[in-house]
Amino acid sequence: MTDLSQIVKAYDVRGVVPTQWDETLAELFGAAFAEITGADAIVTGHDMRPSSPGLSGAFARGAAARGVDVTEIGLCSTDELYFASGALGLPGAMFTASHNPAQYNGIKMCRAGAAPVGQDSGLADIRALVERWSDEGAPEPAAEPGTVTQRDVLGDYAAHLRGLVDLSGIRPLKVVVDAGNGMGGHTVPTVFEGLPLELDALYFELDGSFPNHEANPLDPKNIVDLQARVRETGADLGLAFDGDADRCFVVDENGNPVSPSAITALVAARELAKHPGGTVIHNLITSWSVPEVVKENGGAPVRTRVGHSFIKEEMAKTGAIFGGEHSAHYYFRDFWNADTGMLAAMHVLAALGGQPGPLSQLVAQYDRYAASGEINSTVDDQTGRLAAIKTAYENRAGVTLDELDGLTVTADDWWFNVRASNTEPLLRLNVEARDTATADRVRDEALAIIRG
Repeated sequence: MTDLSQIVKAYDVRGVVPTQWDETLAELFGAAFAEITGADAIVTGHDMRPSSPGLSGAFARGAAARGVDVTEIGLCSTDELYFASGALGLPGAMFTASHNPAQYNGIKMCRAGAAPVGQDSGLADIRALVERWSDEGAPEPAAEPGTVTQRDVLGDYAAHLRGLVDLSGIRPLKVVVDAGNGMGGHTVPTVFEGLPLELDALYFELDGSFPNHEANPLDPKNIVDLQARVRETGADLGLAFDGDADRCFVVDENGNPVSPSAITALVAARELAKHPGGTVIHNLITSWSVPEVVKENGGAPVRTRVGHSFIKEEMAKTGAIFGGEHSAHYYFRDFWNADTGMLAAMHVLAALGGQPGPLSQLVAQYDRYAASGEINSTVDDQTGRLAAIKTAYENRAGVTLDELDGLTVTADDWWFNVRASNTEPLLRLNVEARDTATADRVRDEALAIIRG
């Protein structure tokens, strides 16, 4: 029996092409997506990987064979696909493996209005159908197949974003953008066109073999070129996008990375100025500064588990105006609760260009604590190591524990969270404290238990 457990993840499909999946399977995924969503029409898009056009086309054929009309928007960023899903009111499928190496590809699926499709919201059902049809053969085509048409939405996407954040009146800024040969090279020129921005473009050539560096700015080695260019040219800031350009990382005028928590707090303050009293979602490994800034600006912070399905679910439930994760995913109510690194970048540009000081000075008010960053440890027994940490801390005076996502241990002047990876034998540790010495001490103590 066909087993797709290696490629169907919690939120998407992802695996090596063609060894783990191919166009034959992509066609079945298209048919199953049509069946499970019950849609009359869908929209598809793809990134710059060599395998993406073929996989995306096969998916469209599978959906059309079920009688569903398909609008193909072609090359796009993931947030551009979410825009199309929201603006057209159609379920969507984006072909990308985000920041994974070149041999990978995947599908991020959503319902109409960019509502997420995950294990509990249709992905498990899609997988079951694909497995069944792989073994038994695909169902008979619909009596009347759907149409497949092409449509360019890049201009509409750019206009929508520019309608949400007005950059026309900012002071001129020099910005270095590292697209990592990913889809930022496709979207940034159109979004930034005609604005008071001097754009210094790094690696804008679309190339799914990633010849310059991996398109994963979360790894410090992949922003070294951006940092150097900002320092060399005296730019006001640098922006780095991941492969499918749904995440954006920021470096200041000195080339120093700006914490995604500080960006979350900055954007939250700006969104709350537009929507007084609004709710802001943050995951439990963002800095203490995020809920503090939200409260200082009259908003209501809500803490969630890590992961976009949890953020989007909570945003829908609470009507939140904005959500941020420490992984540099930023979600906006004005963008169908979907994540868009581009819109977050535009908020940073608007905030910086609306006042005279440098970015390092602007973000200092949002970056208040010492943090370890995420530290991964390979362990044989994730459950046992988590239990050992719980035992070590649960009876300490002045310490509280919660298990919303992994284990969070909180004291007056520090906290840490330990979570198990879903896909690897890892425990992930994040520590924050009021000063560096305390953060280092707490980090070392927690790691000693984790690593046994």
